[in-house]
Amino acid sequence: MIAPQDLAKSVAEGAWEFAPGWSFADPWLLLFAPVAWLCLWWGRSRAGRAEARATLVERVPASWQANTRFVPIALSALAATCVALALARPLRGEVQSDSESEGVDIALVVDRSGSMQHKDLDPKRSRLEVVKEVVGAFAARRMQDKEGAADQCALIVFAAYPQILCPYTLDVDAIRGFIDRLQPVQNRQEDGTGIGVGLAKAVQTLAGSQAKSKVAVLLTDGENNIDSIPPLEAADLAAKSGVKVYTIFAGRYAYAFDAFGRAVPTQREIDTTELRRIAERTGGLHFRARDQAELERAYGEIEALERTKRVVSRRVENYDAYKTLLLPALVLQLCAFLGWRTLWRTLP
Repeated sequence: MIAPQDLAKSVAEGAWEFAPGWSFADPWLLLFAPVAWLCLWWGRSRAGRAEARATLVERVPASWQANTRFVPIALSALAATCVALALARPLRGEVQSDSESEGVDIALVVDRSGSMQHKDLDPKRSRLEVVKEVVGAFAARRMQDKEGAADQCALIVFAAYPQILCPYTLDVDAIRGFIDRLQPVQNRQEDGTGIGVGLAKAVQTLAGSQAKSKVAVLLTDGENNIDSIPPLEAADLAAKSGVKVYTIFAGRYAYAFDAFGRAVPTQREIDTTELRRIAERTGGLHFRARDQAELERAYGEIEALERTKRVVSRRVENYDAYKTLLLPALVLQLCAFLGWRTLWRTLP
């Protein structure tokens, strides 16, 4: 197979594709081959008739030269075929595709309050450990898109106060490193669930984005108890800024402290009304995850909904291959000529 880089680029266009990636620019010139074959046959038949008329001399048994006189004729026919193929101008086509993507900037907003230490998403691991695994995998998929439309991600965490751990980046190793090192707050004064302040920080961060699509994925395991910025006020701010917010409540139970100060699960129904309203006001969706499988499905659905738009342009570049046929044609015809003058030469 001839590689395009071994050929000269052509301005011609293929008129007849005879094989995948191969075409002829002037296929009608292939008729040169049967015309040349007919001429060879006609010339050979006349020579045969002339030989038949030479009856004055007694015939002798045919020699090997006589039995193989078709060889130079066959060589000439092959040479004519190569010339016909070259005249038809064979082209090697190569498809070039260009992809333009419309990027999505995604703010990963993760609750790191003390309650993220509870083990109800997975009996062997804390909520935060499960969340780190799922969010890290989600970020890696978005930032290493196989189709070349990678998205920028930022990591914002919150408890009583928000913090930008990783600004917008395409460096998946950097953001996964921050996610892997993420721990619940240790200081009681910093503990709390500030959904509003966490979302407001994400909106503020997204305000500097030039992306046409801005998304915040906010995950929490509790109800808001920090009122410096109410969650719905932050949602209105997001809506005005064009930020779509997906909210996820991760946790199976609501916890309470018993008489010994231990956190124990209760049957109290968790109120996710504010999270639902945040999603509704910004055009996003709300999800409830009671275990790791449901959490993975939530992020998987968000990923499917927020796919990057792509515009793909396709063009075909052609390369001339006729020069590769001219040398074989010349060699074949030269061999035929030398054959007629040497091994298969006849006396006048």
